[in-house]
Amino acid sequence: MTVHPRRSGARLRATISLYALALAGCGYIGDPLPPLLNIPARVNDLAAVQRGGKLIVQFTLPRVTTEGSLIKGDIRAELHGGTADQPFQADAWAASSKAFGGATSAEGHERYEIPSAEWTGKDVIFGAKVIGANGRDAGWSNFVVLSVVPPPEKPAGLRAEPVPSGVRLTWQARGPAFRVFRKAGQETAWSLAASTEKPEWTDTATEYGKPYEYMVQTLVKAGSGTAESDLSDVVRVTPADTFPPAVPKNLTAIPSTATIELTWDRDTEADLAGYRVYRASGNGAFERLAEVPDTPTFSDNKIHSGELYRYAVSAFDRSGNESPRSVPVAVTAP
Repeated sequence: MTVHPRRSGARLRATISLYALALAGCGYIGDPLPPLLNIPARVNDLAAVQRGGKLIVQFTLPRVTTEGSLIKGDIRAELHGGTADQPFQADAWAASSKAFGGATSAEGHERYEIPSAEWTGKDVIFGAKVIGANGRDAGWSNFVVLSVVPPPEKPAGLRAEPVPSGVRLTWQARGPAFRVFRKAGQETAWSLAASTEKPEWTDTATEYGKPYEYMVQTLVKAGSGTAESDLSDVVRVTPADTFPPAVPKNLTAIPSTATIELTWDRDTEADLAGYRVYRASGNGAFERLAEVPDTPTFSDNKIHSGELYRYAVSAFDRSGNESPRSVPVAVTAP
């Protein structure tokens, strides 16, 4: 029988297509993979601090396993604390350490607040581990050593007083150092505003009419670290501009042709609006003669020859606060 060439080619192409489909359906079969161990990754950001009469310890819970895959099932965190001999041996420390419960969890973070009295005068070592649903863990976290001291004194009597340079804070507490925290305007989070060694501080970065809140904390040395006091009560203040500019200085009056020329030193306040010139004839009372912008000069041409005049100058700001008058000067018109 004779096979037509076109029919033969069609049969070959069909056979190749069927073979390709069969390969695609079967896929590649390689060596079997070992099962995932599902061991939570080790904690590496454990941190601890003494605040008042409590030891605060916190760390982040792992989201992945030691193999980098997402953790399956529930996990359980354990925090241990205790003293240890030198050189430090984790197994010996763990055997005599104390386990702590009562953690608060938020957004993947564990936080413990532990009374400090039991550890006062000692160095306590903290470590944590996270255990998977299969009961396995990757070992202890980083270890933190905390030197525990008597609770630092909480600042008392915090006061906030508006002053020309800003808001001045004062409080009572023994140092040797302090932290000042601030919230301004509509801010919802506290920020560290300053560190100081004196029980007072002036916030120069304030604005009139804007509300501010402050808290203060005492810091004391604790081994190679620092212990913190409880935070003070909150004090609130909305500074207002009730502070006049400085009194103008070095007022000078120089008689000239048909005028008396006045000059004085320029005030340096940022909100200076101008000056007010006062004049008295002879021994009469002072009356406001003129109001000038922030240029510290004035020319008085409303004078009578041979008459005695006395002058004084004040400064005023954009809020309308006026300084006392300068030391007056006397001059006879030419």
